[in-house]
Amino acid sequence: MIECPVPAAACEPRGDAALRHRVGAIGAVFLIALLGVVARPASSFADEALVARGAYLVRAGGCVSCHTDKKAKGETFAGGRGLKTPFGTYYSPNITPDRATGIGTWTDEDFLRALKRGISPAGEHYFPVFPYTTFTKMRDQDALAIKAYLFSLAPVSRSNRAPNVWPPFGWRWTIGPWKWLYFQAGDFTPDPNRDASWNRGAYLVEALAHCGECHTPRNFAGALDRTLWMAGTKDGPEGQAVANITPDLDTGIGDWSADEITFFLKQGTKPDYERADGLMAEAIEDGLGHLRDPDLAAIARYIMSLPPTAHYSTR
Repeated sequence: MIECPVPAAACEPRGDAALRHRVGAIGAVFLIALLGVVARPASSFADEALVARGAYLVRAGGCVSCHTDKKAKGETFAGGRGLKTPFGTYYSPNITPDRATGIGTWTDEDFLRALKRGISPAGEHYFPVFPYTTFTKMRDQDALAIKAYLFSLAPVSRSNRAPNVWPPFGWRWTIGPWKWLYFQAGDFTPDPNRDASWNRGAYLVEALAHCGECHTPRNFAGALDRTLWMAGTKDGPEGQAVANITPDLDTGIGDWSADEITFFLKQGTKPDYERADGLMAEAIEDGLGHLRDPDLAAIARYIMSLPPTAHYSTR
């Protein structure tokens, strides 16, 4: 290193020279940063965008609540949450990218088949407590964005727990005939007579957020009774009563405005200032409350357009 033969202050650039020195230094730093951006593969930007989109869709899909055993302080997405049903208790699986106990070995095709057809990579049927009966309407690109996000997370080793149910409700081979009777696979089809906002709301409700899985009563076999779509039930998930969210004035939410529905989905506060509780509180805290306002407004529009159905009231 060559040292300055006079005091350091005398060796520092002065006046215009000092300005040029500083500008040159700043320019060099900027050039290095720019070269780093240019040298970065375009695919890395695309991957980050896909993961970010998947993170948003995971919130819309309510995956956090179902696949996290909060009571036992389990890791997020590591499964183990028990869901009580009239047939016994089923436990959510580990959906972290752990290769031994999670979904770390799944291909894109495996993920799509599971989410939209209810079939495991081993070819076994999933029990319909996993809402593939609704997720089947999800667009493939949205499903794969969710997979990209899940695979970006740290793997968690936690073995899955077998269901605690009565025969024959724990026999997977029985789900084949059940699907033949009650499951119709297929993507969401937009209504050409409706605008983009309404169709966005319909897609969120009917595919991603799977609202009907909770808000629609079920028949003796556990299949949704679509003649009472969104009309509420006293025997919802975990034995909790679930509100009628059709615009029926007496038993539903026909006296709510679109803005009130949107605010409730965002903040969990009803028009009478009562707070959401139970599973709906979780759905808002872990999922719906994170959605963008235009999406919540689209959901409200769709709900308000449903046929008013007098059925079960939680009021």
